[in-house]
Amino acid sequence: MQVFHNKSKVIITCNKRLSPYLQEEVTALGYAIERSFATGVELNITLTECIKLNLNLRCASQILYAIKSFKAITPDDLYKEIAAIEWEELIDFSGYFSVTSNVDNPNITTPLFANLKVKDAIVDRMKEKKGIRPNSGSDANKAVVHLYWKDADADVFMDTSGETLAKHGYRKIPGKAPMLEALAAGVILATNWDKKSPFINPMCGSGTLAIEAALIATNRAPGLYRMNYGFMHILGYNEEDFFAERRILKDQVIKNIDLKIVASDLSEDAVEVTRRNAKTAGVDTLIEFEVCDFELTPVPEDGKGVVVFNPEYGERLGIHSKLELTYKRMGDFMKTKCKGYSGYIFTGNPDLAKKIGLKAAKKVEFYNGKLDCRLLEYELYDGSRRAPLIDA
Repeated sequence: MQVFHNKSKVIITCNKRLSPYLQEEVTALGYAIERSFATGVELNITLTECIKLNLNLRCASQILYAIKSFKAITPDDLYKEIAAIEWEELIDFSGYFSVTSNVDNPNITTPLFANLKVKDAIVDRMKEKKGIRPNSGSDANKAVVHLYWKDADADVFMDTSGETLAKHGYRKIPGKAPMLEALAAGVILATNWDKKSPFINPMCGSGTLAIEAALIATNRAPGLYRMNYGFMHILGYNEEDFFAERRILKDQVIKNIDLKIVASDLSEDAVEVTRRNAKTAGVDTLIEFEVCDFELTPVPEDGKGVVVFNPEYGERLGIHSKLELTYKRMGDFMKTKCKGYSGYIFTGNPDLAKKIGLKAAKKVEFYNGKLDCRLLEYELYDGSRRAPLIDA
């Protein structure tokens, strides 16, 4: 099976509400989207082309290459269809693989049972053809087979990503309640930041927003920080295709850039975590780190920029009454210190958002994990235009 050169259905998944930004990324890379949906997009491309996508996409989670589509009602139907696939042409019989699934079938009470059926079918086929049973388990660092099964419709994929793409590989120290890298990238793309004007990130936490801003501005792709993907464990993989793509990533990095990114936090530990993560990402020299209350964050007065807050929501951290004052202070800070900027506050607490004291020009929907969140946009006029409206 020359699987790397055959076109097939490819599903690129992402977290809910990141799909519009994933679509922008895929289109910018020159690919035609066949279908888009709430948690991803569908393409018709080769497995080799999946290598480029894995290395470049910031908002994606998994890139799934379709092997077979079929009808299955019962677990036995599933087993027979899976066992008929030429797995000996896809997976090293002396290697290791894992199975993941997305199952909604009335005959299956737990996805783990479906996973077991898939695993048994693959192992039995390999033993029959090669006389050796490959090892299997839950680790996603080798070959990964993915099952999508809804009612009677089933698709089997090779997961070309393996470990999720939503983590970009540079954050060795997570910090407290960190924002996932893919979400941070989506938030930055939603601000329409021009990648040249100042990017101010008060209350930076572990620094994901500031670091992602620096990566986006300098065109550093996530593939620069990762050396293992699911596609590397599919038979027929040519490592030169991977290294050729990595050379392109290195060549496209913008090395000399006049850019102002500020990351501040009251916690000295948080700022140190940010600094160390930024150093791992190779962008520590592009970020100004400040240990201070957010009201003392230095904001350049010349030209427009963006200021982005990701404060505590009151769900897991902080005390609600204290946060009400914090949210009011954020609004005051943006009004007085950020004139001419576009202001953004990412929050999962609509009640606290009312304490900001500014009328949001736009509310962009996101999820942070399972928490329903909004990115609130504020136009911070510099005095030559009308003052911002105050929430009633």
